[in-house]
Amino acid sequence: MAVIHHTTLKPTKLELLASWLPSRPWYRGGPAGPRLAKAGGFRLDDPRGAVGIEFMVVTDVSGSRPVAYLVPLTYRGAPLEGAEHALVGTMEHGVLGRRWAYDGCHDAVAVAQLAALIEGRVRAQDQNISDAPAREVVVSCAGEGSLPPDLTVADDQDGTALTAPLGATLRLHRVLRPSPDGPSASPGEAIGHVTGSWQLPDGTRVRGAFAVLHRSGRA
Repeated sequence: MAVIHHTTLKPTKLELLASWLPSRPWYRGGPAGPRLAKAGGFRLDDPRGAVGIEFMVVTDVSGSRPVAYLVPLTYRGAPLEGAEHALVGTMEHGVLGRRWAYDGCHDAVAVAQLAALIEGRVRAQDQNISDAPAREVVVSCAGEGSLPPDLTVADDQDGTALTAPLGATLRLHRVLRPSPDGPSASPGEAIGHVTGSWQLPDGTRVRGAFAVLHRSGRA
């Protein structure tokens, strides 16, 4: 079980993301850089207790209209070997000291736990309270679609696809869109999904798909 420390971070998570997001192909913000607010998300537990895993939703109001982004992050006490390209930044944690923050799509621990979540083997946890479930996160799995470690990770203008050579494809919706009826995939395409809620700048809470698991050949 992850322990949530209510302490200081320098720089903050939002400050790290404000520098990193404009480098992503799915970034939709204004030219002056993002203006971010935390809007929702959930955590997953690392079975070994070494890696913090957070799926954060942030809203950006720098453009002509607000945009909500899903940002999976992992927090480590030492650099992750071979993942320099996925480093979001480093920060000083008031309790744990220096932490290295990575794009969770490139961290095998986060990917394995997300697959376990979709398969019903673990539960999503609250972002801010230790040992408390994230009650607004809904998971569905209607078939077999395991994700082995050797995944290809590719970003495009809407999200990130994690594809196994002969297995399934897990699609993360980086740019979130309200969809109270669930994922928009046609019947038979999706075999699993994670949906959740987030807060719009006006205070309204909405729901939508965070991640969708497809059979091989459907991304």
